[in-house]
Amino acid sequence: MSPSTPQEGVLGEGEPARDEVLQPQQEGEEAGEQEEDDGFEEDEAPTHLPFAPSSELLDDMTTVDPSYTISLIRQLLPQGSNVEKEFSAKQGAPEEKGVNSDNGESAQLENKDPWEECGCILWDLAASKPQAELMMNNLVLEVLLANLHVTESPRVKEICIGIMGNLACHESLVNAISTQNGLTATVVNQLFLDDSACLSETFRFLAAVLRSSASVSWAEALLPDEILSRVLWIVGNTLNSTLLEKSIDFLSTVIDNQGVTAILLQPLIKVGLVDHVISLLASEIEKLSDESKFDRSASIDLILNFIEELSATDNCFELMSSSDQLIQVLDKIVKLPDKLEVSSYCASVVVILANLLADGKCAVPSLFHDLLFLEGLFDILPLVCDDNQARNALWCILARLLAQAQGIDMNSSSLEHFVSLLLGKFTLIKDDLESHRVDKEVEFSAEDAYLKHGISASLNTICCIVERWIADKSSLSEEEAALTQSTIENARKLLNYCQNYDV
Repeated sequence: MSPSTPQEGVLGEGEPARDEVLQPQQEGEEAGEQEEDDGFEEDEAPTHLPFAPSSELLDDMTTVDPSYTISLIRQLLPQGSNVEKEFSAKQGAPEEKGVNSDNGESAQLENKDPWEECGCILWDLAASKPQAELMMNNLVLEVLLANLHVTESPRVKEICIGIMGNLACHESLVNAISTQNGLTATVVNQLFLDDSACLSETFRFLAAVLRSSASVSWAEALLPDEILSRVLWIVGNTLNSTLLEKSIDFLSTVIDNQGVTAILLQPLIKVGLVDHVISLLASEIEKLSDESKFDRSASIDLILNFIEELSATDNCFELMSSSDQLIQVLDKIVKLPDKLEVSSYCASVVVILANLLADGKCAVPSLFHDLLFLEGLFDILPLVCDDNQARNALWCILARLLAQAQGIDMNSSSLEHFVSLLLGKFTLIKDDLESHRVDKEVEFSAEDAYLKHGISASLNTICCIVERWIADKSSLSEEEAALTQSTIENARKLLNYCQNYDV
């Protein structure tokens, strides 16, 4: 029962990270079938609870009876706990059921866990701000914390943290959540669990609070090396796609929030952030060639997007630009023969490369003479044609690599191969440039100027290389020249296009 218009980060409980965990909607459907089989009417609620709202009412959570929400919280109370007494003092004792009021409820409870069912409904209801506020006013945090302290059940922990995660997505409640006695330490301690579903919800909660006004206090709570090392260990070792997504989203939140970045980024780098994510990317790319492995394309997208964010930060730039492993992995992706299979990766790859090459020192000597790498970059052109940032980055990479190639003393054989590559990619170059003609009456942005420089520099270098090749061919004998005449004509077409293209 996910809300129809969830807020950012708000989830219904139906996204468990364990494959074996039954989603609540499935549970509700199966339970409904069981009730029907046993002859119970679907709308009949246990007599000690208010009537449950229909699914239509749950779509509009503001219409849910407050007494129903409070009764759900009551069902989560650990027996004999201090919070049970506090809750009873606040709400009064529940109504006693009559002798004949069971109506088959005991048979129903044999088929589903009432705690889990109530917890899952609260998880969904917490996505609604009015419902979340009602819960907060009725000791829900105290009840959830009490459960986390006494339970050994991973599913109970997952539901408790999931409810907290939805509550934390309401900015008006974050301060009360963050100042709840013992809550911060309890949540952080969940990072040392070994259950992927619990960890996924913990990372989702932490990402939510790091985006909030209480971000600084939570960032400080995560500072110990033991905690940050555990975070990186989880990122580097999980095989669960949901957990990887939530943990990477958490790390991205660290970078996106300037105040959090100031507190956590350098300590994360100290415990190996850069090496961990590069090694993780290398591991995922290796799996691409193993057809027996599950499709991990979504995971690779997440990792590349995060590395792209890292490459734009001053703190990580030096480490990343000096990483041979990162250059090798990016080189491998660029050279993959079937670009359509990895098209979603290409934008991040070229932006990362452009960031690493920005100072002119990183890796250029090992790349400019690699024609397969240059060929792979040209093949990416049509894949990033609709992504301005990636297209700009790609043309600036080409400008730098082509300039380096022009500056070396190429022998006749190297020059021949280079021009052959350019001629083979002429159609791709022309198609890209013709599809992005700019209206000269429109004022150029800084991004447009950056792109214009990259294209202009690339075309000028191509002209110089092709002119040199044509000049070399002029010294051939008539017999040799006849064999290459059509190639020379194609080279002149390329040269003419580059010389006359009006950037």
